[in-house]
Amino acid sequence: MTRILVAEDNPTNMELALEILRSMGFVVRGAKDGNIALMMAEKESYDVVVLDIEMPGKNGVEVLNILRSMPKYRDVPAIALTAYAMKGDKERFLEAGFNMYFPKPLDVVEFMRAMEKYKD
Repeated sequence: MTRILVAEDNPTNMELALEILRSMGFVVRGAKDGNIALMMAEKESYDVVVLDIEMPGKNGVEVLNILRSMPKYRDVPAIALTAYAMKGDKERFLEAGFNMYFPKPLDVVEFMRAMEKYKD
């Protein structure tokens, strides 16, 4: 079963992401900031990481850079979930190493459609 780590500091956004992913059959764990996400990633292995960009402690790009330096996360799909939705933001985050980008407010149908590819 696909295991997903979601790092999101906004409780409402966290609840929405967890609920969507659980309803799709994923095993999901949540972290309320980047530092907690990194601690969780060290202790367990995840098949996909969903990272908010603006979080206390380490932001999503910093978390991704650290994860990518770990052999077990070098090729793990990373998804940016962010309020940054201006022209050029998507390209900026894809260039930073994210595999997918979803602006907030989250388009639930689009997100679910994209996440289907990670089901095992």
